Amino acid sequence: TESTDDVSSNMAAPVMKHNKHSSNAPSHLDRTDSRNSESPSEDGHFTDDVVALQKEIGGDLKSLKKVSGLLEQLTLENKQLEEQVLTVSSSVPLRVSAALSTAEESRLKLESLLEKERVLSNTLQQHLQGAQVWADSIGQVLGQLDALERHMKYLQCLSRIEELSDSIQQYLMTNSMWDAVGAIDRMASLDMGLRESGCSHLQAFLRETLRFWHKILIDKLASDFEEVLTQFHWPFISPPTQTLSPPANAQELNSQLELLVSQLLSLQTSDDLISEKKETPSRPEQSQTPPLSLPIQIMLLPLSKRFRYHFTGNRQTNNLSKPEWYLTQVLIWMGNSSNFMDEKIQPILDRAGAKINARVELCRGLLTLAQEKLSQDAPRLLYDDALFCHLVDEVLQFEKELRSTHSYPRAYPGILHILLEETVFQKWLSVERKMAVEKVDAMLSAEGAWSSQYKDITDMDELKAPDCAETFMTLLLVITERYRALPCPRAQLSFLALQKELVDDFRIRLTQVMKEESRQPLSPRYCAILNAANYISTVLSDWGDNVFFLQLQQAAVSDGEEILGPLGATETGRLASLEGSLFEALLALLERLRGDMLGRLLDAVMRDVKEKAQPYCKDRWISLPSQSDQATMSLSSSACPMMLCLRDHLLQLQQMLCLPLFQMFWQGLAERLDSFIYEDLILYNHFNEGGAAQLQYDMTRNLFSLFGHYCKRPENFFKHVKEACIILTLKVGPALLFCDVLKQSEEDEGILNHQQPSPESALNELGVYKLGPSDVQILLNLRSAWCVTGRV
Repeated sequence: TESTDDVSSNMAAPVMKHNKHSSNAPSHLDRTDSRNSESPSEDGHFTDDVVALQKEIGGDLKSLKKVSGLLEQLTLENKQLEEQVLTVSSSVPLRVSAALSTAEESRLKLESLLEKERVLSNTLQQHLQGAQVWADSIGQVLGQLDALERHMKYLQCLSRIEELSDSIQQYLMTNSMWDAVGAIDRMASLDMGLRESGCSHLQAFLRETLRFWHKILIDKLASDFEEVLTQFHWPFISPPTQTLSPPANAQELNSQLELLVSQLLSLQTSDDLISEKKETPSRPEQSQTPPLSLPIQIMLLPLSKRFRYHFTGNRQTNNLSKPEWYLTQVLIWMGNSSNFMDEKIQPILDRAGAKINARVELCRGLLTLAQEKLSQDAPRLLYDDALFCHLVDEVLQFEKELRSTHSYPRAYPGILHILLEETVFQKWLSVERKMAVEKVDAMLSAEGAWSSQYKDITDMDELKAPDCAETFMTLLLVITERYRALPCPRAQLSFLALQKELVDDFRIRLTQVMKEESRQPLSPRYCAILNAANYISTVLSDWGDNVFFLQLQQAAVSDGEEILGPLGATETGRLASLEGSLFEALLALLERLRGDMLGRLLDAVMRDVKEKAQPYCKDRWISLPSQSDQATMSLSSSACPMMLCLRDHLLQLQQMLCLPLFQMFWQGLAERLDSFIYEDLILYNHFNEGGAAQLQYDMTRNLFSLFGHYCKRPENFFKHVKEACIILTLKVGPALLFCDVLKQSEEDEGILNHQQPSPESALNELGVYKLGPSDVQILLNLRSAWCVTGRV
């Protein structure tokens, strides 16, 4: 028991000490900063150990005998920890010292290596200084060897040139033309190989040598070639005749022709090399085409001489006012030579493997003559509008015949590109504008400007376009045909902008004439103006779907703002997606003019109709006899002036307006009449049974019949009147039922009732769809029977 008490007192002492220490922790933290961070962790570990010890021993005093075992275990662990600490503390200094010794050894080795490097560097510098003299001497020798090598190659090229020159001379002396052609070709290949070198003098010498021998060889071959061509009657100045019998030596001539053409084709490379130093064309369209083949160049020589003889200098055929003379001459030569080129020259080219069309090559050569002549004449005609217009007409006609009759490819330029030079093109645009404005002035002031030239031909007068409008659109069509063949989309867009400007100017003129005629909108001239606006709008709509204008539309999206002005993002998107057209703005303005004129026309007709309808509107509808009291129903006498007025106006305008406009007119008139009769006649009066029946007869058998000539169901355009007549002539029984439906609908308003029919469904059963329940109730109140009974 004593030992147990001692142990308990020993175990309690640390706890008390711990508690005391814990209670004094704040003052302890205040006193010592160095232990401030350590004391909480130490106290925490100690508390955890005590708690674990208490859990193991428990609260029973008999279990204190376990303390001795725990004490021994803790003592053993403490001893092991001390041994580990001693081992580590003893091994760390040994490792540190070993690391220091290793670092010292490394430092000594590094110093030794640096010393060796300095020694080797000094030795190398001394060696290089001693070897520099040898290197300089060797470099000088190598430079001399390189110069000698270049000189040797230079001399070799000279020797090669001399060798080729000697061989060409020998071949020419022995008349070995194919060998001479081969030597010329090898010399041309040598010239191409020296292009990248800097030996300008050598290149010039080689080019001069090549040009010298090339000229000699070409002169020789050209002379023989011209002699053979003469045997074939070349050039064909007049159309070749089929009556001439072939020469006796035709087979020999054909062989010579093929031999000479083949030899000339072999000289094409050298000819291109010699020709490339010539002045390049100023127009990009010409530079894109390959050079003419050598045989065709020789064949063109006599034609070129004839062309310059007749169309240059002081010859009478060289006339600025007659460009058709030289243009027609070129076309005649093309036509006369086409058979010979196809039958004689083309087979030779095909057998030689040349990708050349003989007829097209000849056309290209002849076109160069026309291009040179046109380039000289066009600037001289800029100040004479009449001669300039004639020149443009002839050039366009020449281009058309060139492409169609002679099948000249569109990939090759003709002569139109000369008219696209800035000064010439701007003159062309200004002359087109000036001539068009003058023609518009003349056509509007002509005596028959507002009458149709097809008025007596029914099949051709559907649009009833006046002569001025048709002539104007023909003028625009001619302008389109003139610029359709231009190779540049920007030039085409410039002409399109001119056309749009002319259309807008013509629309303004129509508006001015319309305002002068607006006092008499039923006159033939006023209707002719309306037909003109409709005709222009119809033609422009058709042009918007034309393939040519659709292509121009795509060109306008890409680069048309510089010519047509800013389009805007919305308009550009519509044009790109083909939703709109290039004439959309003009069509909107023409549509506005057409709508305004139609409105004025309807106003004039309605004024006349309303004036004639006043007695009919004020008729005694409440006191007319019933239908049973009349033998036969007839049109109200008071309605006759109105009906006659409508008939006369419809017949008159049907003759003066085109069919689309007349359809718009009578439909608009029917709509206005429907509102007028409903509001000014039906709602303004009360009706008895006879009055309602008479109104229905007048409307269904007379008014609707007037419009029945223009549609199958005219009553559909008078829905207010038709349905009002249904309500006014409704029998008493259905009328009472409908009144009950209306009354029940008012009482049940806001209450959902599926069993009770709605007023709308009841009206639909009667054939009433336009009028609502409130309108029907008003109409029922107009019936005299209801007024007496007070039912409604």
